[in-house]
Amino acid sequence: MAIPTRAIGVCSWSLQVTSIPELKTFMDRLDIDVVQIACGDPHHASWDEGEAMPVAALAAGFQMSGAMLGFPGEDYTSPQTIEKTGGFGDPATRPERLERFKWALARTKELGLTDVMLHAGFIPAVGAPDRKAFLDTLSHVADLAKRVGVTVAFETGQESAALLRRTLDDLKAPNLKVNFDPANMLLYDMDDPLQVLDLLAPDIGSVHLKDAKRPTVKGTWGEEVPLGLGQTNTKAFVKALQRIGFTGPLCIEREVGTQEARFRDIEYGVRFLRECLSS
Repeated sequence: MAIPTRAIGVCSWSLQVTSIPELKTFMDRLDIDVVQIACGDPHHASWDEGEAMPVAALAAGFQMSGAMLGFPGEDYTSPQTIEKTGGFGDPATRPERLERFKWALARTKELGLTDVMLHAGFIPAVGAPDRKAFLDTLSHVADLAKRVGVTVAFETGQESAALLRRTLDDLKAPNLKVNFDPANMLLYDMDDPLQVLDLLAPDIGSVHLKDAKRPTVKGTWGEEVPLGLGQTNTKAFVKALQRIGFTGPLCIEREVGTQEARFRDIEYGVRFLRECLSS
């Protein structure tokens, strides 16, 4: 069954669940049936069901919009630590992370999905000496995914939209897309998401909706806040997504707080998004 246009969804890891029944219970309480689901890793929830998770997820009765992969060893303590440890940035970890990516492709297919999201890592600037090796790795990622019919969406945030645009244009891989997260741009103190939406619009494959405020001290994280209470201008962002013709699900993400607090904030976000869509 196709996911309705602009359906409201949730990112499974935001609910800090460890089992499919727990995820289904939370989704029922939220009165939503669309989820972007974690493959299973330290940052995006391991599953009690283990390798049988896809079978349980397919039988649960909800709809999945895509899968999310994180890598063991990624350290989000500060922008500096994630620059060193994120995605495919460190040449020393690329071989093992490519193996993990292959595993994620298999799991994505087992879930009946064709889309997987991840952080590529900090993309080297044009002209940087390490850019070619990094882009070669991303090209290999695209080739691996293409062989099994999967589209890969890179999360926005740590690089400028102009650099991401240039990188996608350089790679020329139709199955490499963007997972547009407006709050990440603020958390990393980069672009204004509304101003760069059109630049990335041709390749936006999925969207995370969360909210944030820019950092007040250079080189530190911004502050993630409940949807509608930050500086992303969510109402205008939702209208802009409609303007550019994005019809995919709007998956709410919340990455701070206790499980109870996250649920409460996501519940508020669902109500807020429904108001945005109705207006």
